[in-house]
Amino acid sequence: MTAGSAAFSLANRTALVTGANTGLGQAFAVALASAGADIVAVGRKPPTETAASVAALGRRCEFVAADLDDARPAQIVASALESFDCIDILVNNAGIIRRKDALEVDEQDWDEVVNVNLKAVFFLSQAVARQLVERRRPGKIINVASMLSFQGGVRVAAYTASKSGLAGLTKLLANEWAPHGINVNAIAPGYFVTDNTAALRADTKRSAEILGRIPAGRWGEPEDLAGAAVFLASPASDYVNGVILPVDGGWLAR
Repeated sequence: MTAGSAAFSLANRTALVTGANTGLGQAFAVALASAGADIVAVGRKPPTETAASVAALGRRCEFVAADLDDARPAQIVASALESFDCIDILVNNAGIIRRKDALEVDEQDWDEVVNVNLKAVFFLSQAVARQLVERRRPGKIINVASMLSFQGGVRVAAYTASKSGLAGLTKLLANEWAPHGINVNAIAPGYFVTDNTAALRADTKRSAEILGRIPAGRWGEPEDLAGAAVFLASPASDYVNGVILPVDGGWLAR
């Protein structure tokens, strides 16, 4: 590995990012583009703002329309490969949450969350890994885990199950694909300012409880994930396999 800034360069790399329209996904896409990567944004709606930010950095941003609740991952990757020679980096960012007491969760709630947060992640990772192996190219897969990959939480049974499963899946794929030069790791964001946390932030009592436990004393901003994303996507992390990296302001430390 080359020392210095070259170790963190993503020049001549293409990164596929799910859920890149807003929030954390947008931050991931812009961070990787700032390090030199071109972007394939996968989601339901065109990522107009993200694409503009990527273009301002001098990088390409192509959109692949897909609903990850009912997606065909091989088709997503095939569509991306119509624009690029290879997908070098995958960021499995898209995720959904349903808040209900465990006694009230129905099968539809469960299936919707697990399909997006776990099933789609596996099969999209598989599709990206297959084209890397076929091309005999190294690659990076970054899953977006959660504090609930470590903890139980309340009123989010399917989400906790999916994110706990994702932590295990990250380690399994790291074990199997490291011999192919594919690094599989995860980032576990703490409490960030996103649509998924809007209800928590609006609850004055709960928000105060959360902030009281975070040593950094604030909610995370999407841009706080940029450094971790670039590190795990770059040659700097070539000997990092199966890690779930918390970016949480110290939440787990307390």
